[in-house]
Amino acid sequence: MSYRLFVAFLVGLIIPFLSTGITPSVFANSDIDALRNQIAERNNRLAEIQKEIDKYEAELKKVGSAKKTLQNAIRELELERKKINAEIIKTENQIKAADLSINKLVLEISKTKRQIEENQEAVASIIRAEYQDSEMSLLEQLLSNKKLSEFWNTYEAHQKIRNTLADKIVNLQSLKEEMEAQRREKEAKRKLLAGLKKKYTDQNKVLINNKQEQTKLLEVTKKEEKNYQQVLATKKKVREEIERELREFESKLQFILDPNTIPPSGTQVFNWPLASFVITQFFGGTEFAARNAAVYGGRPYHSGLDMAAPRGTPILAALSGTVRATGNTDAVPGCYSWGKWTLIDHANGLATLYAHQSVISVMPGQKVNTGDIIGYVGNTGYSTGPHLHFTVYAKEGVKVRKFNEIKTVTSCGPASTPVAATDAYLDPMLYLPPY
Repeated sequence: MSYRLFVAFLVGLIIPFLSTGITPSVFANSDIDALRNQIAERNNRLAEIQKEIDKYEAELKKVGSAKKTLQNAIRELELERKKINAEIIKTENQIKAADLSINKLVLEISKTKRQIEENQEAVASIIRAEYQDSEMSLLEQLLSNKKLSEFWNTYEAHQKIRNTLADKIVNLQSLKEEMEAQRREKEAKRKLLAGLKKKYTDQNKVLINNKQEQTKLLEVTKKEEKNYQQVLATKKKVREEIERELREFESKLQFILDPNTIPPSGTQVFNWPLASFVITQFFGGTEFAARNAAVYGGRPYHSGLDMAAPRGTPILAALSGTVRATGNTDAVPGCYSWGKWTLIDHANGLATLYAHQSVISVMPGQKVNTGDIIGYVGNTGYSTGPHLHFTVYAKEGVKVRKFNEIKTVTSCGPASTPVAATDAYLDPMLYLPPY
């Protein structure tokens, strides 16, 4: 065998071992393992926090189902504050876990990049060595060897070098694909991290609102049960008047629903807007609506679904779409209506309303995906307890108007609200998963 070929053959055998980068990778692996352990510890902590949150949710269900008294209202606010605090701590830990995951991915990407560079150099070395010996033709190699056995040894050495080269190229391709996957995962983690930081900010706003609500409740009632009951009665009376006027106004709106412009009844097009909830009132002629017909303009009719959940529960977009409008009826004195609300238009001819929010997390014109957090459950507007009111409209039949364009008697001013003709209201249960 020629000296050059012998060297090339050795290069082909030795480089696979050199290219593994044993010395520098020891430190990289150690760092990656350390981060992996920290992530595991953080996940264990998250599991502990979740147990605490579940405990508060169980207590809130008991309080929420009890009679509406001042003592229970304060107790509910205190429990929700503890739950929100726990949620904030959970989000902080999720942020730290995401940071650790990103750091781990950075190290893994760096390690993979180094391995790619080493493999590229290895391939180049093998190609150079093979090229130098390939200058001699097969016939020349046959004639240059004194014995036929030497020729076959030379030929076999060339084959081994080519096999080594092929293996290196396959390994190189595999490393490139691995790095691309790691980069995609890193981008996804960064997107998750941005969402968590936004969630953390919003949860702190919910906490502030909770404290303000308790302070206001104590100031208005002066810690007297009779005052609390009087406040509830006043709100209810004003709400009934606003609802009556709104329904009278909507009953005069002209809208003919074309069934071909919306999904067929029974088609599941929406996801539930809350991960955990209890439906306290359905759409249409519910028992509550029948007992309180005055609230619905003289007819026993409820325009959506009421889903009870603690303040601060994330509200999720039921389907991808575009935020048409947001509003806050509480910003105008006397408007005991939706409180903070969001209206989203969907591409399938439907629109959805999310009312009584504590915090709104989206802006008009913003695109949202199914499952995105758009706000947090609250007790704003006229509400007998924290819940989400969810309405489904035929999109073309709902408009956003000012209350002072509708009112004749109430003192409600220029707060905006969605209004729709009766035929534009649709039963949400026709488009949601089984309950």
